[in-house]
Amino acid sequence: MELTEGTLMAQQLDTTVCIAGGGPAGIMAGLILARAGIDVVVLEKHADFLRDFRGDTVHPSTLNLLDQLGLGEAAAKIDHSELSVLDAVIDGIRLRAVDFTILPAPHRYVTLMPQWDLLNMLVEEAQRQTSFRLVLEATAHSEIQENGRVVGIEATTPDGPLRVNAALSVAADGRASAVRDALGLVPADYGVPIDVLWFRVPRPTKPMRDTLANIRGGSALVTIPRPGYFQCGLLIRKGSFPEFQKAGIEAFRNKIAATAPRLRDVTHEIASFDDVKLLSVQINRLPEWSVPGAICIGDAAHAMSPAFGVGINYAIQDAVALANTLVPVLRKKGTDAAAIDAACAAVQRRRTLPTVLMQRMQRVAHRLINRATSGVVLHNPPRLRERFVIAVVLPRVRPILARIVGYGFRPERIAPGILKPRA
Repeated sequence: MELTEGTLMAQQLDTTVCIAGGGPAGIMAGLILARAGIDVVVLEKHADFLRDFRGDTVHPSTLNLLDQLGLGEAAAKIDHSELSVLDAVIDGIRLRAVDFTILPAPHRYVTLMPQWDLLNMLVEEAQRQTSFRLVLEATAHSEIQENGRVVGIEATTPDGPLRVNAALSVAADGRASAVRDALGLVPADYGVPIDVLWFRVPRPTKPMRDTLANIRGGSALVTIPRPGYFQCGLLIRKGSFPEFQKAGIEAFRNKIAATAPRLRDVTHEIASFDDVKLLSVQINRLPEWSVPGAICIGDAAHAMSPAFGVGINYAIQDAVALANTLVPVLRKKGTDAAAIDAACAAVQRRRTLPTVLMQRMQRVAHRLINRATSGVVLHNPPRLRERFVIAVVLPRVRPILARIVGYGFRPERIAPGILKPRA
C-alpha cells in the first residue's frame, strides 16, 4: 500500500470532522466515520507509521471490532504472536495470572503485532472510502476559533501552513497533545512511582516459555514475546534512570540476567544505553474532554500506564464510542453546533467510568510493583498464607482478570446501522 495515495496537500481543506493524530484512536475513528459516510480528514505528523511503538498488544475487544469491520482475516495475516495465558514468575515460582481461554470464542487470546502493520491495514481500508482523507507530514498545532467555537485545526506541512475547516475537531494526538494544549485543557495527573526501560533481545537458543512478568530479588522485568525476539521492559523507580547509566551497561545486563536467568545468554545484545529507551509512565485524565466544537480521545483525554497493555484498546474504544454517538447526530442534524456539542458530552459520560476504573486498577498494580521492587513478594517455598492465595484466591480472581484485561470495563461494539456497505 502506498500511504501517500489519496492524501491531499493543500492550503485549505473543508470537511465535517478533522482528526489530529494518526494513531490507533485517530485512524479507527476516521475509518468508522468514513465507513458511515461522514467526510473526515486525519492529520498525521509523520511520513509513515514505521516507528518503534511500545504498545503492540491487541486485546480481544479490539479483535472483535476488527471482525465487525470485516478485517479479521486481514489482521490474522499480519506477522504476530498470540498469548492465551499471561504467566508471571515470582522468585522462581510460576503463576498463571490471566487465562483468556475462559473468554467466548473466537478470540481467547491477546495478539502481539507491530502497531505500524495494524495502522497500515486500517488506513488501507479507510482509503477505500471517498469520504476519508489522510494528510501525512501534517503537524497539528492549534485550533481555529470563531465566536468562541472551534471550527477547525491548523497544521504545518512541508508545503506550508494548512487550515482544515471542520464542524468537529478531534484531538487524538497522544499524551503530549498539542491540540489539547491549544484548547486550554489540562489533565489531572495521578502520580506514578515507576518508569520503564524498554529494550529488545533475541530469543535465547534454548526455548523459553512465554512469561509476561519476571519478579526476582527486588527487580521486575516484563518480557513480551514477539516473532524472533523479546520486547522487554525493566520497571524502575521513577527518575532513577541516571543511576543505571552511571553504573554502566554491564551492570544493567547483569540485572536483567539476574531477574530473568533464561535471558543471560542474550543480554550481550544490549550494546549500550543507546539500545535502552526510557518510558516515563503517566496516568492522567482530563476533567472535561471537550469544548464547543472539539473533543479529545485516547491518550489526549487520558494517558494510561503500560499496566495490562490496555492503552491501545481503550483508545480504540473511545473512537468507537465517538463514532456511535456522532454519526446519528451528523446524519440527522448535519453540522448543528448544539447537537454536536451534546454528543461530545455524551461520549465523555460513556467513557469516563471505564477509564476511571481501569486507571484505579493500574494504580493498584503500580503500588504492588513498587512493593515488589522493595522486598520479597513470594517466598520460595511459599508460606501458609501465600499457599492459600495461590491455591484458593488466584483461581477465583483469574476469570475476572481475563474479562477486565481482555475487554475493559465497558467494551464498545460498533452500533447497528453505523457502517454502510464496504466500498
